[in-house]
Amino acid sequence: MPKKFNYPLTPEINVTEDYHGTDISDPYRWLEDENSAETQDWIVAQEQFAADFLSELPLRDAFQTRLSQLWNYPRASVPLRRGSSYFFSKNNGLQNQDVLVQQAGLDGQAQILIDPNKLSEDGTTALINQSYSSDGRFLAYGIAHHGSDWQEIHIRDIEQEHDLEEVLHWIKFAPPAWLPDNSGFYYARYPAPGEMPAAPPSTHHRVYFHRLHTPQEQDRLVYARPDEPDFAFLPEVTDDGRYLVLTVWQGTDRRSRIYIKDLQQDRDILPLIDEFDAHYRFIANHEATLYLATDLDAPNSRLIAVDLARPERDDWLEIIPEKEHVLDLCIMANNQFVTAYLQDAAHQLLLFNRDGSFDRRLSLPALGAIFDLNGRQEDQEFFFEFSSFLWPSAVFRYDFKMEALAVFHDPPIDFERSDYVTHQEFLMTSDGTRIPIFLNHKKDLAQDGANPTILYGYGGFGVNLTPWFDAHRLAWLEKGGIYAHVVLRGGMEYGQAWYEAGKLAHKQNVFDDFISAAEWLIAEGYTAPTHLSIEGHSNGGLLTAACLVQRPELFGAVHSGVPVADMLRYHRFTAGRYWTSDYGNAQESAEDFQFLLAYSPVHNTKLGTNYPPVIITTADTDDRVVPMHAFKLAAALQRDSDGSNPILLRVESKAGHGLGKPVSKKIEEWRDVYSFLWAYTA
Repeated sequence: MPKKFNYPLTPEINVTEDYHGTDISDPYRWLEDENSAETQDWIVAQEQFAADFLSELPLRDAFQTRLSQLWNYPRASVPLRRGSSYFFSKNNGLQNQDVLVQQAGLDGQAQILIDPNKLSEDGTTALINQSYSSDGRFLAYGIAHHGSDWQEIHIRDIEQEHDLEEVLHWIKFAPPAWLPDNSGFYYARYPAPGEMPAAPPSTHHRVYFHRLHTPQEQDRLVYARPDEPDFAFLPEVTDDGRYLVLTVWQGTDRRSRIYIKDLQQDRDILPLIDEFDAHYRFIANHEATLYLATDLDAPNSRLIAVDLARPERDDWLEIIPEKEHVLDLCIMANNQFVTAYLQDAAHQLLLFNRDGSFDRRLSLPALGAIFDLNGRQEDQEFFFEFSSFLWPSAVFRYDFKMEALAVFHDPPIDFERSDYVTHQEFLMTSDGTRIPIFLNHKKDLAQDGANPTILYGYGGFGVNLTPWFDAHRLAWLEKGGIYAHVVLRGGMEYGQAWYEAGKLAHKQNVFDDFISAAEWLIAEGYTAPTHLSIEGHSNGGLLTAACLVQRPELFGAVHSGVPVADMLRYHRFTAGRYWTSDYGNAQESAEDFQFLLAYSPVHNTKLGTNYPPVIITTADTDDRVVPMHAFKLAAALQRDSDGSNPILLRVESKAGHGLGKPVSKKIEEWRDVYSFLWAYTA
């Protein structure tokens, strides 16, 4: 049967690679070179094909209008107090990037500190990882271009209202850590290009000290492990300025180590915990006692105290024992522990005294989640962001002196929340595992199997899929759709065992959970296969792509965003080498090769299959999940589809994995995705 869609020609080149005695064909390997003339021509042709197709969708303009209206509401981030000022970000609604502001006291007028919208004409330059000196005099802030994970650190003298001359480069992820005397800060960076030409990418992370008013070339190397090139470091200085704490990590492996330096003594950085046997997270210190959250002997995590005078494990003290629910977030404020526990993927907010005795539980406004819990040890207040599916991110402040929780910022939005409902249900997966699912829809919804539904999931890397607010979801709900948000194995919502059950050889459990959720929605009368879309991004893009090739008849449409799709070669590109602790490595392990090949989306498409409509989204400067994954997936699906339904590849320009994406680009992307999904499932 002739195909309905005249896709751009994708040549197949005979390339094979031997994996442990098995030859694997890789006909689209040439697409891995994104900068070649052939690949660039192919991308342009695919972009044009997708743009022409999307431009004809009937509700595209309507979604554009409504998404612009829904996004146009004032937003603010959680404040940080330094000195007498509060620092936070604001957005008036449709600004491409959030603006950094400074406010004198709780009731002062916010003054613009840095407006990144003035740093580029197209809004693709973003502020990342702000770090303030203790007195609020200086700010080290990261700038990222076009969505890249790479950032350059600039230093603002807030008092003098100008930037210092020096700019620091080759930095990802970790924010700087200031000394209390404002002389400078610790930071970690990767080698500059040409500095270690033989080293693989994203290796040889090293810690430096930057002294203000000096060029980066003069920064002092503080710590390096050439014997362990995969080690990476997060430097922190304790609130009292006494200790430098290094959290040591390897890729996305949750296990970590803790190294420490007494800044009052001229000694080297010394290991406090020097094996990757569990997850350790530094929380705070009291004099020579460090408080750490850990899952050592506690799958749901607990809080321990380590006295630096007696650091042996036998002398560790348990402060807050492991509980029924997972300890997800913890800070110290007012010399108390402020904790957020996960109960069925939603948060509870609990306060404990420094000795670990329970103080109180604070009521949250709805079934939802806490983000960016923030406060310092001596503060008599703390702030946090609360969000839920129908509740735009609001900022709350707790006053210890008044024992009062109050709203600091509650944004108005053009949406009638009272007409909709969020409820949590539970279902049994194919192997009998109980998983939660959050449903969002109009109150008067009929369970007649005819509702256009989006099923969203992630399931990996210990990432918790808690409720959060996305303005674009409201446009789907207003048209009568359902948004279903399912919690899958591979996260940490139920602790370490839950995470382990969704990684490496057990990764198929995640796909089975997602498929079970789809079947449950159908069995319960919420939707039907022809009305069901699935959606996911990054590891969630892998999820939707794997489920698409395994059960194509189950879905009416698919959105696979910035997906990981070639599971045999993912580790060879940029940040991919970080993910082997979750996925495995087909090159090094015959066992890993077998289970990765079994679900790798680009290796499991089948010729002549009636695949549902698919839209694959990626970005040209994504240096986390490189675009070749999306390219290969699109090529394989376009080749093997029976031609009944469209397979689109949408490539965003001057954008990355999502970090710092301008609001205008977000609106345009969701306009295209929603008009596509609605056209095929309504």
